[in-house]
Amino acid sequence: MTDLSRTHGFASQALGLLDGRFFRPPQPDGHVPRARLCQRLQGGLSGRLLLVNAPAGFGKSSLAIEFCESLPSHWRSLWLGLSQRDADPGRFLERLLEGLQQYCPALGGQAMGLLKMRQRHQPFAFEEWLDSLLDELALYLQADTPLLLVLDDYHLAQGPVLDRCLQFFLNHLPAGLVLLVTSRQRPDWHLARLRLSRQLTELSEQDLRLTAEEALAVIGHHPMGLGGQALDNLIQRSDGWVAGLRFWQLAASEAGDEQLMPQALHGGEGLIRDYLLEEVIEMLPGDVQAFLFDTACQERFCAALCDALRERADSAAILGYLQAHQVFLVPLDEHGLWYRYHHLFSDLLRSRQASEPQARLHLRACRWFQGQGLLDEAVEQALRAGHLDVAANLVQNLSEEQLLAEQNVGMLLRWKMDLPDSLLISTPRLIVLYSWALGLACQLDAAEELASYLSRFLPAPSATAQKSMLAQWLALSGVIARGRGDRERTLAYCGEALQSLPSKRYGQRLVCLSTLSNLAIADGDFWRARGWNREALELAQRVGNPLFEALAHYDRARVLHARGEVLRALDEVRQGLQRLQGLPAQRLYAVRARLTLYEGYLLVARLQPTQGRARLRAGLGEARACRDISVLIGHCVIASLEGREGQYAEAFAELAEAERLMHIWDVPAIFYLAMITLVKCELWLAQGRIDLAESWLLRLGQTYGGEHPAAAPEFHPLLPLHIQLQQALLERVQQRREDAVARLRSLAERGQASGSMMLSLHALSQWVDLLLSQGAEAQAAQLLPMALSAARGGVMQPFQRLIEQHPVWLREQLLAQPACQAQAELLNRLPEPTPAASVAPQALSGRELAVLELIAQGCSNQQISERLFISLHTVKTHASHINSKLGVERRTQAVARAKALGLLA
Repeated sequence: MTDLSRTHGFASQALGLLDGRFFRPPQPDGHVPRARLCQRLQGGLSGRLLLVNAPAGFGKSSLAIEFCESLPSHWRSLWLGLSQRDADPGRFLERLLEGLQQYCPALGGQAMGLLKMRQRHQPFAFEEWLDSLLDELALYLQADTPLLLVLDDYHLAQGPVLDRCLQFFLNHLPAGLVLLVTSRQRPDWHLARLRLSRQLTELSEQDLRLTAEEALAVIGHHPMGLGGQALDNLIQRSDGWVAGLRFWQLAASEAGDEQLMPQALHGGEGLIRDYLLEEVIEMLPGDVQAFLFDTACQERFCAALCDALRERADSAAILGYLQAHQVFLVPLDEHGLWYRYHHLFSDLLRSRQASEPQARLHLRACRWFQGQGLLDEAVEQALRAGHLDVAANLVQNLSEEQLLAEQNVGMLLRWKMDLPDSLLISTPRLIVLYSWALGLACQLDAAEELASYLSRFLPAPSATAQKSMLAQWLALSGVIARGRGDRERTLAYCGEALQSLPSKRYGQRLVCLSTLSNLAIADGDFWRARGWNREALELAQRVGNPLFEALAHYDRARVLHARGEVLRALDEVRQGLQRLQGLPAQRLYAVRARLTLYEGYLLVARLQPTQGRARLRAGLGEARACRDISVLIGHCVIASLEGREGQYAEAFAELAEAERLMHIWDVPAIFYLAMITLVKCELWLAQGRIDLAESWLLRLGQTYGGEHPAAAPEFHPLLPLHIQLQQALLERVQQRREDAVARLRSLAERGQASGSMMLSLHALSQWVDLLLSQGAEAQAAQLLPMALSAARGGVMQPFQRLIEQHPVWLREQLLAQPACQAQAELLNRLPEPTPAASVAPQALSGRELAVLELIAQGCSNQQISERLFISLHTVKTHASHINSKLGVERRTQAVARAKALGLLA
């Protein structure tokens, strides 16, 4: 027996380890090499699929292990041992992506976030997800270091949806990747085409049967109690079944009576299997047998968990015994801490009665996982025990403050699917908790319906409890009202909640303050918004909650951004991120995602697109994983950025992805449709698709600017004003320049009056550009100082078109202005003046000029390809040569430079 205290030390370390999801088990002692089969598999490495398909116990996994160990040195391998839990295609693909990330760490950040926040009851476009991932994976795979992906025990996870996913995976397998699958049953894939094209190497039961020589090697040339005809009979009856011989070998070593074994081996193959399985178990010591039955219900276990299940302290010693006697124990890590049983063995164990009822064992496991802080596994064990009340009580251990601070609602919503509605409405705490989860997930109707059940618990046992319950309902109702754009109810509910919420409900108080601040921005009342921000930050600092402090910094940044104070807003964002640095890096937090996204947004506003795009992508991954609708900010800003660079197909793809996420998450259209549509209008105008832009801008204008305008959505509180900016651009394109000037003048004056320098600057810069297009340079020069004054907070992006289209004029005007920060920054961003003679018109070929003319018309690369009848790759090559010859980096700069040189009209 091992030292139990030392064993418990090992067990405690196990909690911090990976669960062995990619650990390739070692070969068992006495493994007989099967070189003939490895040689056949070796010949299949030039194809796509190696399929090892045979019944249980024919050595499929052992062969796969041997083959991986014998791979040529330049090959890499990734091992995925599957279980029944992998029948969920989302879980399988999540594991697959995590495994691939071991070799390609930057692979699929966005794809992983999308999987983690999916809901099982909602449809998921797995093939679309795989298509995107495989395209990205192809960029990482190298022909000189190919990868073998092993899916061991595929039959445990096999199902119609997963079969379709793997069929798609096989059909689109990138070069440098080969798939090895072991399974007890034939996967439901269309393999005829692979077989005809010699892309498939398949080994069946007949191939895996042991030869007489191999069978002798397995059991030894002088097995105990057998010889001559009896030995020949054993080999014949085993029918090449590796597991049968292994089980017999173990049973014979434990039985002690050598004369009984040969007599028992007569009969059919099924009888041999059943007999050997039973004899192995029954010949083990009683305490070991009890251990096997009590632990078989766990998909993975360690010594400490087994001690808790059995209420004993000898599990480490028994695990050592099982390892020493090779009783089908499969290690899940390199440290020998976590294990599972061989699937065939665990199936047999589970079919027999454990010494304790299964429900009791799952409850003990539940308590153990809860004690380790593994709440998700504790809830799962409670659900498997059939004790939904225990699962619900565990869920209640999550405080509203924790939920509102982290705002990561995916796990709660997944548990909700397993808990009956009758249980969800059984306590006020569960009602409040899940109502907040649904509210944060923007499922407003469901949140309101669930919250209505609080009335069943009124009157409360005490006046204090009743006041607290009503205050929580008011706070939640205020957030729901804001989501629906109901301004008056938001003010009323949140205001009453702030007056009546108990001090311990600081999380709900902070959410109300954030909601009121957001509404004040939509009203253009920035001073009031700052007041709410200040109160929220002071409260978060008093309670010492870094997540709420970070959220307060995020809200302050949004107000500063609306006022045009981008530099100060960036400082607020970075203070918020700094406040989160002490939190666990592996945990996901919606507020960190929002801060990261907003940092990217502000960097784009500073005309730092490369840095901004990187931060936006980083924030998108975490926001997706948290199921936070702040993904809208990321996708919309990136789409707008792509549009300014002339990458219209990519821009619309970003918006389509945002819209798809909203559909998957059941988010009401009021949260996202106007935001996405407004960016589409911007792209349509840039492409010259005037009819589409006009039609949708009219609808948006009527919705948010009519007689009874809707309140702006939470993630774009200044949406109505930005609609007007796009309407002014539309009027300019339609040659209604007087209307455009009148609208821009009104917006500039409104921005000045309300303190929204961001709005004022957008209107002024667009107005200056309009005047310059009319040749009214003197009038434009009069407006530029006003624009520079509005940009003193660090906003640069509204000047982008002036920088690209009128660099010479802008430089001359800036040099004539008094020195200021905005002037200096703009001068640094202007391209260095280049003599016109330095680039002659003949420097561009005729085909390059044709491509450039279509770029100037706003055509995408695909449209250019179709119009000029050249490949997409050729278009990109020409575009690259154009940029190089003109000394620019982007499409818009190339057009402006070409016009300045007289290459374009």
